[in-house]
Amino acid sequence: MLPLTARSQMYDSFQQQKLANALQTEKGNGIWGRDSTGHTKNRVVPWGQFMWTIDERLGEVIPAENTDTVVNNFQNWRFTDGMTGDYSFLGNTGSPRLNRIFFDRRTQRDFETLSPYDFFLGGLFDFRFTNTKSPMTNLAYHSCGNKQTGEDRVRAYFASNINKKAGIGFKIDYDYGRGYYVQSQISSFGGCLYGYYRGEKYSAHAYFQADRIKHAVNGGIENDDYIENPQSFPQSYSSDDIPVNLANNFYSNYDQRYYLSHRYNTGYYKRIEMPDSLKPKMPADSLLLVQLGDSVRNVVMADTLRLSVTLDSLKRAWEAGIEYEQEFVPVMSFIHTLDIQNMTHDYYSSSRSTQEYYTHNYYGEPDEHDDRQAMRSFRNTLGVSMREGFNKWAKFGITLFATHELLIQKQKYVVAALDTTYTGRTRNKFSVGGQISKRQGDIYHYGAEGEVWLAGHAVGDFRAAADLDFNIPLGRRDTMEFKATAVVENRKPSLWMEETHTQFAWWDNDLSKEFRTRLMAELSNKRTRTKIRFGWNNLTNYTYYAMNNTLKDGKQQGSLIPGDYKHDVVVRQNSGSVQVFMLQLCQDLVAGPLHWENEITWQKSTDSEVLPLPQLNCYSNLYLLFRIAKVLRVQLGGDIRFFTKYYAPDYATAIGQFAVQDYDNGPIKIGAYPIVNAYVNLHLKRCRIYVAAAHVNAGHGRMYLAPHYPINPMTINFGLSWNFFD
Repeated sequence: MLPLTARSQMYDSFQQQKLANALQTEKGNGIWGRDSTGHTKNRVVPWGQFMWTIDERLGEVIPAENTDTVVNNFQNWRFTDGMTGDYSFLGNTGSPRLNRIFFDRRTQRDFETLSPYDFFLGGLFDFRFTNTKSPMTNLAYHSCGNKQTGEDRVRAYFASNINKKAGIGFKIDYDYGRGYYVQSQISSFGGCLYGYYRGEKYSAHAYFQADRIKHAVNGGIENDDYIENPQSFPQSYSSDDIPVNLANNFYSNYDQRYYLSHRYNTGYYKRIEMPDSLKPKMPADSLLLVQLGDSVRNVVMADTLRLSVTLDSLKRAWEAGIEYEQEFVPVMSFIHTLDIQNMTHDYYSSSRSTQEYYTHNYYGEPDEHDDRQAMRSFRNTLGVSMREGFNKWAKFGITLFATHELLIQKQKYVVAALDTTYTGRTRNKFSVGGQISKRQGDIYHYGAEGEVWLAGHAVGDFRAAADLDFNIPLGRRDTMEFKATAVVENRKPSLWMEETHTQFAWWDNDLSKEFRTRLMAELSNKRTRTKIRFGWNNLTNYTYYAMNNTLKDGKQQGSLIPGDYKHDVVVRQNSGSVQVFMLQLCQDLVAGPLHWENEITWQKSTDSEVLPLPQLNCYSNLYLLFRIAKVLRVQLGGDIRFFTKYYAPDYATAIGQFAVQDYDNGPIKIGAYPIVNAYVNLHLKRCRIYVAAAHVNAGHGRMYLAPHYPINPMTINFGLSWNFFD
């Protein structure tokens, strides 16, 4: 071996490159450790983070955008109707909502009562794990209105690395809307704690979440004329004076989750090939001979043959002493995922208004209502995966898995003051499945998976899905990206559609399996800022909730006044097929500082009574984008949200779900009402600030996003988000 001083000279460039490579993962995603360059007063704190989501079943890492630093249209982040106004909801922040774009509706949870609260209950599927160069904190605050009717949301997110491979963090979120209409307040509080370790051979993701949502239920306003024809009343009403159908009715929802996904990789190490310019150079013969003593060197140099043999030996020793950078190549992974969830939905009231509102009272006194629906689930998944790319023949990865899920469903109701009854069932599900996928490379990617349930409550269910994306060259500097997905599934309707026992809703159904086929294709071009989506969906035995109202005694047949009806909800299953078609165009136009963003969605349901959808849903955003003093980014403009008239789903308060309207008793159409917002959105270094006027065109007309639930009047909104690195 060469002396240390000589080796340091020869390895200088190699070690510098090795230090640079330490900031990269095996797939090129940025992974950083904490800054340890010293404790000097002028130390520069490094910025930067890499975020990802994970596949809930197998814990696969999926790179994701950092939503906490998105600058454009930041003012839309706080709106419950979504970034582009695709959701219908009950008016107050965080209240139950439903996407009007059928293809963008998320799969219902097993405990579907919590699904409409997905504005606040984001869940694990879109949670961002973070690896950061230095500890990062994001604080956000959003507010509108006053202390009597306003809305506030406070959110804190923290992430820190333990080392280059491990990190921890947490999120705290509080959303409170006092409500611009009577008995509509909602309070949501929750958070999560996470940790991860991403080593070469072992990796793990752990996640704990707990959320509670308290929601006052008002059943909608008594008479839509308070909004549509206020001049017909002898006095004027402000939004918080309009009478509603229910008083002292409340929901309390709780969602708790424990999640762990970990895997062990087997494989081998291989030397990292470097460019010739970075490889260590063989030292000159004279430098190699320096390590020999003077007398030995003189003897060797006196004999040509001995010199040649000695130099060969020294060169071999020098090569053997080089520490080449190596990387671990995973060949096979053994996977385990544990997912435990505990969810409850309480509905309680202390008002006789429920006696006038609901058709049925199956037990107890209407003014002493206390129901609970609860579910616990325990899911274990075991998998084995042959990894993609471990040699030149492994062009794709293969994964096999098996899942067992235990569901404990409970319903509690109070028959009398001291008589509480519980009903429920315990169900098991067992399924096996497999995946094949190619995710490496820049030209194209694909994947396919299948799962079949072999035993338990869901025996006979199956699901198959495939996806494909590739780039289409359009010249030297332009490409078009094509994506396509296909899904075929056969499944039982939800447990709550089969069996529900509450004070105001009661059924035991024997339902057939639903068969769904879905195709989706997308073309996008970043240069022209164009995206086109096409979708087709076929649903056989489509199962849904529907209102089954009853006209109150003495009320006129055909009345459109919601207070003239008593309400009931039932489960219906369509015996035939319903098809849905969708075509969406997203086009952004730019002319200097002027920007015009547009999203137009056309969709068609072949049976609008079973599955009602607006034919057109539009979003348009016109703004100026410029900088002041080269540091302050300003987005100044306004947007409009619009959808055509249709029989939008009503909100069934008895079960906390959206349900198809009763077309024989009091159906109404909503829509064809534009919602206009104006805003200024500022960005300065790590800080984002906006001021927005929402619903500036508030006035008279059918200003609803859900039947009998008016849109909030015009509000002035303020928001602030600040990133801190330390």
